[in-house]
Amino acid sequence: MQEEALDALLSLTEKGEKRGVIISATGTGKTILAALATRMLKPERVLFVVHREQILDKARSEFIKVLERPAVDFGKMSGSTKELDKPFVFGTIQTLTKEATLSQISPTDFDLVIVDEVHRAGAESYLALLNHLQPQFLLGLTATPERTDGFNIYELFDFNVPYEIRLQAALESNMLVPFHYYGVTDFTLDSETTVTDTSKLSALVSEERVHHILEALKTYGHPENVRGLIFCSKTEEAEELSKLLDQSLFNGSLLKTKALSAKDSIPYREEVVAELESGDLDYILTVDIFNEGIDIPSVNQIVMIRSTQSSIVFTQQLGRGLRKAAGKDHLRVIDFIGNYANNYLIPIALFGDNSRNKNSIRRRLIESDIDGTISGVSSVNFDPIAQERIFAALKAAKLDSKAQFKQDIVQLQDRLNHVPALLDFARFNTVDPFILATHSGNYWSLLSSVKFVDHAPSESEKYFLDFLTGELLNGKRPHELLLIQELMKQPETSTEEFRKLLQAQSTSSDEQTINSVERILSQEFYTGPNRKKFGEHPILSVQNRTYSFTPEFRRALDESLEVTDRDEAAQNFKFHVQDIIDTGLFIARNNGFWQGNLVVGERYSRRDVCRILNWERNNESTIYGYKVDSYTSTCPIFVTYHKADDVSESTRYQDELVDPNTLHWYSRGNRKITSNEIKPIAANAVDLHVFVKKDDAEGLDFFYLGQAHSENSKQSSMPGNKGVVQPVVTMDLQFDTPVEQSLFEYLSTNLAVTE
Repeated sequence: MQEEALDALLSLTEKGEKRGVIISATGTGKTILAALATRMLKPERVLFVVHREQILDKARSEFIKVLERPAVDFGKMSGSTKELDKPFVFGTIQTLTKEATLSQISPTDFDLVIVDEVHRAGAESYLALLNHLQPQFLLGLTATPERTDGFNIYELFDFNVPYEIRLQAALESNMLVPFHYYGVTDFTLDSETTVTDTSKLSALVSEERVHHILEALKTYGHPENVRGLIFCSKTEEAEELSKLLDQSLFNGSLLKTKALSAKDSIPYREEVVAELESGDLDYILTVDIFNEGIDIPSVNQIVMIRSTQSSIVFTQQLGRGLRKAAGKDHLRVIDFIGNYANNYLIPIALFGDNSRNKNSIRRRLIESDIDGTISGVSSVNFDPIAQERIFAALKAAKLDSKAQFKQDIVQLQDRLNHVPALLDFARFNTVDPFILATHSGNYWSLLSSVKFVDHAPSESEKYFLDFLTGELLNGKRPHELLLIQELMKQPETSTEEFRKLLQAQSTSSDEQTINSVERILSQEFYTGPNRKKFGEHPILSVQNRTYSFTPEFRRALDESLEVTDRDEAAQNFKFHVQDIIDTGLFIARNNGFWQGNLVVGERYSRRDVCRILNWERNNESTIYGYKVDSYTSTCPIFVTYHKADDVSESTRYQDELVDPNTLHWYSRGNRKITSNEIKPIAANAVDLHVFVKKDDAEGLDFFYLGQAHSENSKQSSMPGNKGVVQPVVTMDLQFDTPVEQSLFEYLSTNLAVTE
C-alpha cells in the first residue's frame, strides 16, 4: 500500500501539481505514510497540522523514527509549547490559527504542509491557515472525505486523489486485523418493549439490562485480556453503567471500567487510555469522543449499546479497534440492536454498500450469513431477532428520495469536478445507476429536476432514454446494448455480423436470443401499455435481416452536437445514450450477467424474465403466478411467500419451502390435474423456472431459485371466496440445485419483531 501510494504521490508532484488528498481507512498507517512521503520529497521545512493534542506527540514520534533525524529538529506548537523555528513543526489547529502565531508564519515558511483528518478543513480555522500558507505541496490525509455541510474537500486539493483505500479493501489487503461482528438483540423490558436511546435512564442502567450485557460479553467477547471500548447513547448512561459494571463479576474477577466524556480534560483522558493499554482497565465507556483522532492499537473489543445514526460514525467507531498490534489477531464487535428505524445503516456500514439498492443490501446480508465471512476472514453474525430487525428497518427505509440522490450527485461531482455520468457511479461503486436513473425515468431528467443542467430532454429524447434506462441499463442481458453500440459506429449491420459479434464477445448467440433482441429493440415484444409508455418510437429497424436505427432515433443522435466539456455533455442526448450503453455493459460484466441467462440468486421482475427467456411478447401482466409459453417451452413460476393480510381467500395459496431442495406449490384456484395449463407442468414437458420473494414490500423483483422439476402432482382443494371450496393442484417442485441455506431461511422465516 505504501509503495503504491508513494509512487502515485510522486507522479502527482512530477506533473507540477501543488495539492493532493490521500484517502486511507482508519488504522492503515496514514501518519507513517506521511512520514515516508516527507522522506521521499525531501522538503527543507514541514508543517504537520492536527486537531487534537493527543495525536501530535505520536505523529512527531513516527516522523523521528522514519526520518532518522535528531529529536531536536522536531518542534511542537501546542498550548504553551512554541517551537516554530524547527525544520519539522507539529501543531494543533487551535494554536496555529491564533493571531499571535499566524502573524509569525510567512506564507512560504514551509515547503510541505500536511493536514491530518483533513475532512475538517471546511472549518473557518483550517481555511484561515490554508489560505495563509503557500507551500510547494499541500497534502491532506483522511479516512472519510465525505461531508454533509456542503464543503468540497476535493476542490480544496484541486481534485487530486493520488491514492485511495477504503475499509473493505484495507481488510482484504490484510492491512488491518479482521473483525468478528455479532449483532445481538438489546434487552427487552417486562412490557415486551426493547430499550432504546430514548428510554429512561433507569431502564438503560437497570440490573436486568446490565445482566443482559454481561451475558453477551461472556458469549461473544474475549474471555480474558480484554481492552474494550463501549459506545453508549448518552453520557449519563456511560457513567452509571461504568459504576454498575465495576460491581460485576466477569469470569471470576470484578470488571474494571471508567467513563469518559467531552467534559474530561485531555490529560485525564490520556491517563485513562494508558490504563486501558496497560491492562489496568477492561473497558472505557464513552459516547462519541473516540470516533476519530485517537489511536489505541491494543483495543480488541468494541461494544455498541446505542443506535446507529450514521454509517460514517459506525465505521469510525469500528475503526477504533482495527489497527494491528502485538498479540492481537482480531477484533470482536458486539452490537446491541434495538428496534430502531436506522438499523438499516448497520449493513450499509459493515459492507460498504452505498448503492441505495435494498436488494443489494439484502443480498449482502444473506451472503454473509451463508459463509459467515466478509472482506477476507472478517465475519458478520446476527441473532435471528436482530437480523429480522435489520430486514424490517431496511424494508421501511426510504433510500431513494430525490433529495438523497441530489446529495449523492453532489458528492461525486465534488470528487470529479464535473457532473458525474452513470458510469462514474458504477466505477466508484456508489449509488446503483439503475436505481438512480429510473427515479425520473432517465438520468438526464433527474439532473434537470435537481437543477444540475439547464434544460431537460425533449419529448422524443425522453421516450428513447426512458426505454433504454428502464429496459437495458440493469445489464441483465448485454445483447441489446452490444447491438446498439455497434450501430453507433456504423449505419447498419446484418444478422450474421451481429451473431459473429456476440461470438467474439463470448456470449450466447443462438437464434432465439437474436430474435428476442430484435423484438425488444423494435418494440414488437411490448404490448399496448408499454408501447405507449415509450412513445411508440422503436430504436431498431429490421429489413431483410439487416439492422439499422429507425429514422427518428438516428435523427435524435445526429442532432446531438459533439461536446467535450463534461458539464455540457450532461445535457446531450448522444452522450446519455452512450453512457447507458457503457454502464449497462459494465454492470453485465461485473455482475455475472454476460451470458444473458438467468442467474441463480439474482433478482428479476416478471418483465425481465419474459425478456431473458426469449418470449415473443411481454406477458408480465397476465402471468398471474405462472404461465406456460409454448414458443420457448418455458414456464416461470412466481411465488410471494408471505401473503399480505388483505389477500383474498381464493389466492391465499399455502406455498411452502419444505427444505432447500423442495417447494410445495399450489396452482391457481379452480384448476384440475387435467387442465391444459397444468398438464405440461405436471409432466415436466416445459422448463420450470422458480422465482420467490419474501413479501410484497420487497417490490417487483423476485429471487431466482433456479430450474426445477415437478413431482407428486395431486388434486386438492382450498377455501375460495365466501367460503366456497375450490379445486387446486398441488405438487412438489424439486430444485436442480439446492437453495442456499441462508436464502432459504430468509425467505421462509417470518419472525414477529418485538416493538
